[in-house]
Amino acid sequence: MYTFRYHTLGCKLNFAESSDIARQLRSMGMTPAGRGQQADVVLVNTCSVTDIADHKGRQLIHRLNRENPSALLVVTGCYAQLKSDEVADIEGVDMVLGAAEKFSAADKIWHALEQRTENKTIEVSDIRAQDVFHGSVSADDRTRHFLKIQDGCDYFCSYCTIPLARGKSRSATIEQVMKILETTIAQGAKEIVITGVNTGDFGRRNGENFYDLLQRMDTVDADVRYRISSIEPNLLTDEIIHFVAESRHFAPHFHIPLQSGSDDVLKIMRRRYDTSLFRSKVETIISLMPYAFIGVDVMTGVRGETDQHFNQTRNFLESIPVAQLHVFTYSERANTAMLDVDMVVPQKERKRRSEILHNISMQKHETFLKINHGRNVRVLWEGAKHDGMMAGFSENYIKVYRPYDKKLVNTFTTETL
Repeated sequence: MYTFRYHTLGCKLNFAESSDIARQLRSMGMTPAGRGQQADVVLVNTCSVTDIADHKGRQLIHRLNRENPSALLVVTGCYAQLKSDEVADIEGVDMVLGAAEKFSAADKIWHALEQRTENKTIEVSDIRAQDVFHGSVSADDRTRHFLKIQDGCDYFCSYCTIPLARGKSRSATIEQVMKILETTIAQGAKEIVITGVNTGDFGRRNGENFYDLLQRMDTVDADVRYRISSIEPNLLTDEIIHFVAESRHFAPHFHIPLQSGSDDVLKIMRRRYDTSLFRSKVETIISLMPYAFIGVDVMTGVRGETDQHFNQTRNFLESIPVAQLHVFTYSERANTAMLDVDMVVPQKERKRRSEILHNISMQKHETFLKINHGRNVRVLWEGAKHDGMMAGFSENYIKVYRPYDKKLVNTFTTETL
């Protein structure tokens, strides 16, 4: 039968969706290509959050074409949705599938293999017209699974193309999530990461809400823990924070996008909160869970960000007790409102600011590790073996190492940091 391999770039959502496509290909009788073996099908699920993401996508496609010159090369994901013609022009690409077409990729691949022609296929529809939600869950790592509960976004921040790439906000129902969740746990999952584009927007069109979902998930009788991958500050209610602090299964782990520590820049970005609200969320978390991991997305170099604005961001980040920053350097994206802002930050200055924020992140994480030193934590051990060692993560996302022991894979043990 046919062999395949797939590669994923970008967010946890992409990983869950790629895994779902691979599962469908296996159900058709296809098998993953072995190491060094040329595949009959190569699937690339791309990201397009920045120019760098586009560049990485092109590099990966070129490399995979060289390594698998006779394969059916299929490209999907956000880069394919936003710039389908550009992707189709890359040497070796046979099929370009948009965000909606991604979910029937397995059928399209099988048909293309059976009816192999020299014609290039481009199927990219208007994702904003889509109302259907397609759930998925990753299944490649039996220790950690990414469970997709929501897709799309209605926020239209001025710098972001995600609403154009993934469409309007839509989600599963609580019952649909619970069915997938229970099956995933029954298959051996010990850690499940709840993921989506705008996760906290879950259920709005269904008359449900994210808090109700969390409560329902916490009733599961199993030795499993959950993480919330990312949630907007304005949707992270105090009710949710208090619930996580007292829950059976939810880890004290929050990932909250800030983007800027300047209220003026937040307005330029069209964000739906200010720094005062963001600070209150962090302080509430720490008051209830002093050792919680709080990761923060921050972007620098956007149009309109003056030196004063950047210094406000820098000072704000230094003043809040978070564990780590995920730093993005702004890059211009077509069809976004940010392009209407006249003041442009030079590339050299963007890089300088990014380096400063990366240094702050390292300092924050060092402080976080020192605060946790000597504590007993519950570690879930992973299966990868490197130089005779294995790694696992604590409930508050600290990576721990020990000599490899196969019996410990996908089990919890108590360790001292």
